[in-house]
Amino acid sequence: MGLAVVNALSGRLTAEVRRDGDRWVLEYERGVAVATPARTGPADGHGTAITFRPDAEIFETLEFSFDALAERFRELAFLNRDLDITLTDDRDLAAPRAVRFRFPGGPRDRIAEQGAPLHPDVIGFEREYSDMEGTVEVAFRWCDSREERVASYANSRPTTGGGTHELGFRDGLAAALNAHAREQQLLTPSDPDFTPAQLGAGLTAVVSVKLDRPEFEGATRDRLGNGPVRACVAEAVREYLAAWLRANPAQAAAVLARISMTTRR
Repeated sequence: MGLAVVNALSGRLTAEVRRDGDRWVLEYERGVAVATPARTGPADGHGTAITFRPDAEIFETLEFSFDALAERFRELAFLNRDLDITLTDDRDLAAPRAVRFRFPGGPRDRIAEQGAPLHPDVIGFEREYSDMEGTVEVAFRWCDSREERVASYANSRPTTGGGTHELGFRDGLAAALNAHAREQQLLTPSDPDFTPAQLGAGLTAVVSVKLDRPEFEGATRDRLGNGPVRACVAEAVREYLAAWLRANPAQAAAVLARISMTTRR
């Protein structure tokens, strides 16, 4: 939720900043500065190290879950391909453990991990839009299953309630696939469009947007509300998927056959 929240929930927080050849230290107790920032000497390189302890007067348990942290850091790494994250646990000196997360392919790497693919290609792209003041990155593929797994994010934050980016993804998906099916005469002029259930069967996708001014909605702020995002994402998905379907007729046929076989709901 951000460093300000971490600081407010910490009994003690220390920020060590290396910048312009100097090392600065800032210390806080329960969100209040202990002293003014102090220069403590020279420093090589640059960066910030944050050390904090949760406030025992706020939290019932102060023990960190290695598995929970690993899951979130892994998520951050595939959403931000330039990140290289290492998680080290030295609490048990007899059995220390460490894991490293780095995904140069970004969300594509995440989708490629999913088993039983219906087609070999991972469909994915990244595009910037001034209308939405940000970028959209999408990766998806259909698998040989009935389950739909669509994960959406805004500024690397999970949007479990969906929002305009996820709606735009589904809009673009439907537009491209229905148009291609009609071009291939799998749907006649009198046939209705494919239903969301048909399009989503076996679909695994990551929809990620990074915005200058994200607008979160809902009681837990888990839904994106930026209006222009929907049209931009829909356009990007429709254009890219339409081009992929035309360029890969064999894979396109497998996807459309799978969709056509799914029971309408």
